[in-house]
Amino acid sequence: MSLKSMLRGTAVATLLLAVPVLAQTAAPTDSANQAGQCEGRRGRHGGGHKFGRMEQRLDKRVAEGRLTQAQADSFKAEARQLHEEMKAARASANGQVDEARRAQFKERRKALKEKIKAALAPTQQGA
Repeated sequence: MSLKSMLRGTAVATLLLAVPVLAQTAAPTDSANQAGQCEGRRGRHGGGHKFGRMEQRLDKRVAEGRLTQAQADSFKAEARQLHEEMKAARASANGQVDEARRAQFKERRKALKEKIKAALAPTQQGA
C-alpha cells in the first residue's frame, strides 16, 4: 500500500468519525422559531423577515431605554398574532390570498408600525 493511499484512507476515516460529532454540535435549535422567527424559502429569517426584523428593532429600543420591556412584549405579541393569521389565511387559500385580504393585512401591519412609532415619539422629542 502506498503512502498516498494510506493518508487518503486515514483522512476519510477521520472524517467519518468526526461528522457525527460535528452534526451533534451544529444541530440547529428551535429557539429561533420559539422567538417568533420563521423558517421559509430563504432559510431562517432573523434578519430579513419583516416580523423578525421588527422584533430585533424592538429589542434594540428596549436596550436603549426607549421602550419598556412590557411595551415591546405587547408589540411582539401583536405582531406574532398578525403573522400567524397571515400564515393561516395563506394555508386555507392554498397559498393564494386575494387582494382584499392582502390589503387588510397590510393595513393592520401599518397600524402596528404606527403604534410603535407613537410609543417611541415622546422619547425622540426629548433627545
